Amino acid sequence: MEDSSATANLTSVPEETSEEDQNHNTATDSVNKLPSAFSSKPDRPPIQVSSQKYAPIDWSGYFDKEDDVHIQDSNDVFHIYTAGTEGPVVFCIHGGGYSGLSFALSASKMKEKARVVAIDLRGHGKSSTEDELNLSIETLCNDVLAVLKTMYGDSPPAIVLVGHSMGGSVAVHVAAKKALPSLAGLIVVDVVEGTAMASLVHMQKILSNRLQHFSSIEKAIEWSVKGGSLRNIESAQVSIPGTLKYDEAKKCYTHRARLEETEQYWRGWYEGLSEKFLSSPVPKILLLAGTDRLDRTLTIGQMQGKFQMVVVRHTGHAIQEDVPEEFATLVLNFIHRNRIGPRGVEIPGILRPSVSKP
Repeated sequence: MEDSSATANLTSVPEETSEEDQNHNTATDSVNKLPSAFSSKPDRPPIQVSSQKYAPIDWSGYFDKEDDVHIQDSNDVFHIYTAGTEGPVVFCIHGGGYSGLSFALSASKMKEKARVVAIDLRGHGKSSTEDELNLSIETLCNDVLAVLKTMYGDSPPAIVLVGHSMGGSVAVHVAAKKALPSLAGLIVVDVVEGTAMASLVHMQKILSNRLQHFSSIEKAIEWSVKGGSLRNIESAQVSIPGTLKYDEAKKCYTHRARLEETEQYWRGWYEGLSEKFLSSPVPKILLLAGTDRLDRTLTIGQMQGKFQMVVVRHTGHAIQEDVPEEFATLVLNFIHRNRIGPRGVEIPGILRPSVSKP
């Protein structure tokens, strides 16, 4: 035992090498460093620096253009992103704290068969309004209707409203107003009255506990992914910059939407939502991230076949961001199944009168 212990404690002594051996080793090293025809691929992928992995990506690779919609007789200007030139209008309304860029990746998958429009709601993104904190459901609905009126006038094309979370509530309320004669479909993404109402008591705590200040946009993107609010890094790289603003006083980035100051409107977003959704007189689909979100009213309505429901697996709350390809497929299949064309709902067996051009 003593011998092995002593041996273990011995330090290795470097072997003496002749000058000839040294020259041979040097030559061998030089040969090894020469580029090889088979070394086009590195043995290991280069380590990705965090700032590169979470670097922001410009929206222009997904949407075709951005624009400002000026509302008549007001100082309100709503920012929109658009993609596609044919088919019905898929008008996308984001959730609280998000922006129109939340639909960037899915828009790029839909624009061959539909015209995608994604709005920055009041108090969000690049939109500018006289009262940024008035997020009452009535105001948000009127904003959407005003934007559509300004864009399409009195003869809008077929419109499919798509709303995520709070935006889903806006979409349902807009549909319930029956103020859009060309409304052809309603797609609500992961919002249910029962679950939403139950979560409101925790909302202020959730908002106050989230990270408030970021030294860079990259840090905000990294936080959103590592914190679990978004699961798709590419989507976060496109959408998160639109949810931030730069604070000159604190020399850092912070959240653009001041949701914590809008608590008085929260109940109005979700109260009576299930009944309004069920009573909407257009084809409708509810996309959920889990079956546990269904409340009693919707469960009964679903059993009665009043709407289509799809549970999207392996995704978080922002389905359109986490699985954009699957989301886009669901939207386009919905349009196809309900025969929603550029001019309205196309019902098989009914021939539309041809309009003669002057």
